[in-house]
Amino acid sequence: MADASNRYSQNTQGAFYVDDQCIDCDLCRETAPANFKRDDDGGHSYLFKQPETPEEVTLCKEAMEGCPVEAIGDDGE
Repeated sequence: MADASNRYSQNTQGAFYVDDQCIDCDLCRETAPANFKRDDDGGHSYLFKQPETPEEVTLCKEAMEGCPVEAIGDDGE
Protein backbone atom coordinates (compact mmCIF):
# COMPACT_ATOMS: atom_id res chain seq x y z
CA MET A 1 0.00 0.00 0.00
CA ALA A 2 1.37 3.41 -0.98
CA ASP A 3 2.50 5.69 1.81
CA ALA A 4 1.89 9.43 1.44
CA SER A 5 4.87 10.18 3.69
CA ASN A 6 7.12 8.48 1.08
CA ARG A 7 5.65 10.17 -1.99
CA TYR A 8 8.10 11.50 -4.55
CA SER A 9 8.56 15.26 -4.52
CA GLN A 10 7.86 15.45 -8.27
CA ASN A 11 4.22 14.47 -7.71
CA THR A 12 1.81 17.31 -8.20
CA GLN A 13 -0.26 18.19 -5.13
CA GLY A 14 -3.53 16.35 -4.81
CA ALA A 15 -5.11 13.01 -4.08
CA PHE A 16 -3.08 10.70 -6.34
CA TYR A 17 0.67 10.17 -5.98
CA VAL A 18 3.51 7.68 -6.50
CA ASP A 19 5.72 6.69 -3.58
CA ASP A 20 9.27 5.35 -3.32
CA GLN A 21 8.21 1.72 -3.87
CA CYS A 22 7.91 2.35 -7.65
CA ILE A 23 9.90 -0.15 -9.73
CA ASP A 24 9.50 1.76 -13.01
CA CYS A 25 7.40 -0.97 -14.64
CA ASP A 26 5.63 1.54 -16.94
CA LEU A 27 2.11 0.25 -16.21
CA CYS A 28 0.82 3.59 -14.91
CA ARG A 29 2.33 5.53 -17.80
CA GLU A 30 0.71 3.16 -20.28
CA THR A 31 -2.64 3.18 -18.45
CA ALA A 32 -2.90 6.92 -17.74
CA PRO A 33 -0.35 8.73 -19.92
CA ALA A 34 -2.10 12.07 -19.40
CA ASN A 35 -1.26 11.89 -15.69
CA PHE A 36 1.93 9.89 -15.15
CA LYS A 37 5.47 10.56 -16.37
CA ARG A 38 8.87 8.96 -15.86
CA ASP A 39 11.68 10.58 -13.93
CA ASP A 40 14.60 9.54 -16.13
CA ASP A 41 17.20 10.43 -13.51
CA GLY A 42 15.47 8.60 -10.67
CA GLY A 43 14.10 5.70 -12.71
CA HIS A 44 10.55 5.91 -11.41
CA SER A 45 7.12 7.27 -12.29
CA TYR A 46 5.36 10.23 -10.74
CA LEU A 47 2.04 11.97 -11.12
CA PHE A 48 2.60 15.19 -13.06
CA LYS A 49 -1.09 16.10 -13.37
CA GLN A 50 -3.99 15.25 -11.11
CA PRO A 51 -6.97 13.78 -12.99
CA GLU A 52 -9.38 16.45 -14.19
CA THR A 53 -12.11 14.38 -15.83
CA PRO A 54 -14.07 11.31 -14.76
CA GLU A 55 -12.20 9.32 -17.44
CA GLU A 56 -8.82 10.40 -16.05
CA VAL A 57 -9.94 9.49 -12.51
CA THR A 58 -10.98 6.05 -13.76
CA LEU A 59 -7.63 5.53 -15.51
CA CYS A 60 -5.63 6.66 -12.46
CA LYS A 61 -7.62 4.26 -10.28
CA GLU A 62 -7.01 1.49 -12.82
CA ALA A 63 -3.27 2.24 -12.69
CA MET A 64 -3.36 2.23 -8.89
CA GLU A 65 -5.16 -1.12 -8.77
CA GLY A 66 -2.81 -2.64 -11.36
CA CYS A 67 0.44 -1.41 -9.82
CA PRO A 68 2.42 -4.57 -8.98
CA VAL A 69 4.08 -3.02 -5.92
CA GLU A 70 1.19 -0.78 -4.78
CA ALA A 71 3.28 2.36 -5.23
CA ILE A 72 0.33 4.53 -6.33
CA GLY A 73 -1.82 6.07 -3.66
CA ASP A 74 -5.00 8.08 -3.42
CA ASP A 75 -5.35 9.91 -0.13
CA GLY A 76 -8.67 11.45 -1.13
CA GLU A 77 -7.37 15.04 -0.92
